[in-house]
Formats: sequence, C-alpha cells, structure tokens
Amino acid sequence: MKNKICVIFTGGTIGSCICGDTVDLRNEDKSILLEYYRARYNSDTEFDELRPLNILSENIQPGDLEKMAECLRSVDTDKYDGVIITHGTDTLCFTANLFSQIFCDISIPVVFVSALYPLDDERSKGLENFAGAVTFIRSVDYGGVFVSFQNHDENCKIHLASRLVAATQISGEYDSVLNVEFGQIVNGRFIYNENAHNPDFDELRKPRLHCKSQKLCMDMVTIQAHALLNFDYYRFTEVKPKAVMVQLYHSGTVCTAGEESNFKNFLAYCKRLGIQVVISTIDSKARTYGSALGLAESCIAAYDISFEMATVKVLLALGSGNDIEDELNKNYFFERLY
Repeated sequence: MKNKICVIFTGGTIGSCICGDTVDLRNEDKSILLEYYRARYNSDTEFDELRPLNILSENIQPGDLEKMAECLRSVDTDKYDGVIITHGTDTLCFTANLFSQIFCDISIPVVFVSALYPLDDERSKGLENFAGAVTFIRSVDYGGVFVSFQNHDENCKIHLASRLVAATQISGEYDSVLNVEFGQIVNGRFIYNENAHNPDFDELRKPRLHCKSQKLCMDMVTIQAHALLNFDYYRFTEVKPKAVMVQLYHSGTVCTAGEESNFKNFLAYCKRLGIQVVISTIDSKARTYGSALGLAESCIAAYDISFEMATVKVLLALGSGNDIEDELNKNYFFERLY
C-alpha cells in the first residue's frame, strides 16, 4: 500500500458552486473537495492532483474525452494505489462505460465520483462519494474502472463502470444493471456484494485483453422506443449516419404493426441506404414476443449488456473501423451479464 492516490479533476457539479439561483463551475487551483475531505476524515492518504479540463459534463465533446483519457494514460500506475476522476452527473454514465472499455486492462482501480449538488449545498453527497472511492481503492488489490455514488437514503455504492445505467429522471439516482451493485461502503468499510452476477476477486485479478477500439465516432442516431413513435420522421436526406441504434422496450420489443410506427418498415428504409441498424438491449435468456420474431436476425442485436454500454461499443467500433457485431460480443470488463 502506497497511501497515495491520483485525483483527476474535470469539473461537473462536484466542482461547481452556487451563485444565487445558478450552479456554475469553480475556477480555482486548489481543490475544495480535498480540503473538505481532509477536514472530515482522519486519513493519511496523500493526493496528487491533475486538471486536464474544467467543464460541465453536458457540454462534453469528443476532444474533451480524449483529453481525459490522455491524462489517465499519463499516470504512472506504479506510484499510486488508484485514481479518482471527478465528473459531472449528466454524462457520468457514458464516460464511465467508455472508460471501462478503453481502460479495461488498467492495473489499479480507477473510480469515478460525482455529485447531484455542489459541495456547498447541504444536500450534496460529493464528499461521501469521494470518501467511498478512497475507501474502496485502499481495500482492493485489483484494477478496473468503477463508480462511487450514494443515492438518497442509501449507503454509498460501488458500481462496475461497465454496468452503470442512466440516472433516473428528476431524482438523478444511479444504479447498475438488474440493480446489482458491485458493493457498498458500510461504516467506512467496503463490503462486496456476493451476487451471482458479480465477478469474484479471482476473476478481477486475472489479466484482461486490451480493447483495440479506442476512438469514438459521432456518426450515429439513437432512437428510444415509445408509444406512437413515428419512424417516418427519421429520414436521412441531407446527412446520413453510419448507424442507427434503437433502444427497445424492456421486453426486447418495438412496434412492428401499422405503417409509420412499424420498425420493420424503417429497417427496410435504412438497409436501402446502407445504414447499419442496432437494436438494444435483448436478454438472451428471455422468451421472444411474437411481435419481435425475426428482429434480431434482421439487424445487429446487442445481447445481455445495457443500452448505455451498447452505445459505447457501437461508437467505438465506428470510430476505430472495427466490426460492430464483433465489438458487441466482446466482454472486456464484465459488461456481459451471462
């Protein structure tokens, strides 16, 4: 144990302050977060700080993600027990899933932390999330990418970044696929969640293959299934994407009746234009509904991973020039449930 952690600050609500009725970024060289942590916790951990960018995460661009990734690549992993990355909550899920892929084989734990409220708001759990990350890093002897996040009236949870799903509407709470977190911080200790869906420590200690897809591409349209969705409004007459992703209902279905709402008609249209269509997500162990018969065979299907992870894999495949279906079938950091 080196008792030393590298902290990469990127902005977000956890790096913001309240100005009247507005929340905006702090512009400072020293970290209020570290000051608060040292004041509350009697810890001998030493922190080194890096600041590749200072941004509200909803404004993040591909170049910003690359700066963040390059900053993490520059960290000498032999010097630290782990790395903590501060991040905004709005796009935390995407970045966490992305880094779980491109840094799947990192030798020390990398933990994302964020906050729904600025640190000077009494409702903020940013400090608790940071403390949870420190506790987790000091408790484990394996690498990988994780997320430390405390929902309302719960313990701080540690998630596999590859299984984090989008925050709930309005409340902004985070959870993992199937509501199975990797563990929790209880009374200052990391408690592993002994669930059949979680990898065990021996699995986490094994060497992992490097993810060959490292570049992102934005040439994709995502469509979320909802009642009375009119596919006819998706017409690519001026700009044509390389791929379209359709987020299915929880049962792995989408409307296949009628005319303008019929996904099969839209699929035929995309095929005429040479656009790859991906449907997500499908539980390989579930029964197929009659409305969905033949869908998985007529386009590219993402099985047993979250929609958020499927999005990351498709964008990486497109950006790196790799086959989408091949990328979806890879399991770099325990993203596949089966």
